[in-house]
Amino acid sequence: MWRLLEPLRPEDREAFLALTHRRTFARDEVLCHEGDPADSLHLVERGHLAVRGTLPSGAAATFTVLSPGDYFGELALMRTDRRRTATVTALEESQTLAVAGTAFNRLCQNNPDIERLLSTLLADRIDLLSRRLLETLYETLDRRVHRRLLDLADAYGGSDGAVTIPLSQAQLADLVGATRPPVNQVLKRLADRNVVRLGRSRIEVLDRAELRRRST
Repeated sequence: MWRLLEPLRPEDREAFLALTHRRTFARDEVLCHEGDPADSLHLVERGHLAVRGTLPSGAAATFTVLSPGDYFGELALMRTDRRRTATVTALEESQTLAVAGTAFNRLCQNNPDIERLLSTLLADRIDLLSRRLLETLYETLDRRVHRRLLDLADAYGGSDGAVTIPLSQAQLADLVGATRPPVNQVLKRLADRNVVRLGRSRIEVLDRAELRRRST
C-alpha cells in the first residue's frame, strides 16, 4: 500500500490506480533528470531507486533510496515551475505505476485529505534531510555507515535475517556523504567482526542487531 493513497476510500483508490500505467526500468536507467519538466507522479511497485541531487559545482549526493510502497514526483507537480528537483535512477530492474500530473491534480482537488497528508509527508522528508545533514556534520563516519546499512537492510529485507544489499561500496559512500576509501575501511572492520560480508557490487548484512548497537 502506498501511504499517499491511504486517505482514499477503496473505490476512489481503485479508480485512481486505474488511471496509472506501468513502466519498467533497467538497472542504472535514469527515470528522470533534475530540472526536467514534470508531467507525472510515480508509485514504486518493484525494485529500488536512488534519488540524487547536484550542485552547480557538479558535486552530487544521494538523498535516499526508494523501495516498493514509496513514491516520487509529487513535489515537482506542486512547484510553480513544475521541474524535477532530483535525478532518480533504478538501482536494479524496477517497476513503477505512473499517473499523469492532471490526474494527480484532480485527486488533490477532490480529496482535501490528500493535500493534508502531502504536507505531513513533505515535513517528514525535510526532517529526514535535516537529520542527515546533522549526522554528516557531527556524527562519526562509522556511525553514519552503520545507520545507512540498517536503513538499506530494512529496505531490502524487512526481517532481521541476513539480507543482501546490491550496492557497490562507492554507491554506499555516496549515500553516506563520504568518499569510497574511508567507507571501505569501515566496511572491512565490520566484515572482520562478521557483521557484514563484502562482495562484488553487493554488501550482505549478517548481524543487524550488532549494527543497531553500533549505530547508537
